[in-house]
Amino acid sequence: MTVTNPKLPPAVPLRTLPEELVGSATFLLKRLGFAAKEQAMKAYEEVGLHPYHHAVLVALSEGSHETQGAIADALGYDRGQLVGLLDELEERGLVERRRDPKDRRRHLVLITAQGKKTLRNLRRLARELEAEFLEPLSDKERAELHSFLLRLAEKHEPGCAPFAARPH
Repeated sequence: MTVTNPKLPPAVPLRTLPEELVGSATFLLKRLGFAAKEQAMKAYEEVGLHPYHHAVLVALSEGSHETQGAIADALGYDRGQLVGLLDELEERGLVERRRDPKDRRRHLVLITAQGKKTLRNLRRLARELEAEFLEPLSDKERAELHSFLLRLAEKHEPGCAPFAARPH
């Protein structure tokens, strides 16, 4: 008996997506958003924090968002969710909450020295994640992509508009 090797069809990548979907810019934005989020979550988990913690520290570092309500509003977070995030940051010594002496119903939130140090590390992490994710693009292409994304964000997420373009 003679055994012959049957001719196998060419290998096809396991996750080939339909051309119609890959041809959609919004589909690609969603898929890339999921991929970027997954990578970020893994990286932040390794340092024991979450991208939400990073955003809170950034808002505090700008100095204009000192009350819990102002931070929640600036970042678009639910106020209850923010309280939990602040609890976690406070437990780590990254922020400090105090009653507002002008209005005892409000809490002022301040970033601590350790919080500033952690923020520097998180900024470095964010830059590394972005560089890795955008690695296939040249510096010029990265700048163009950012410009296009910012223009879309100005329409669909007005909080992302450059400060000068925001309604005052």
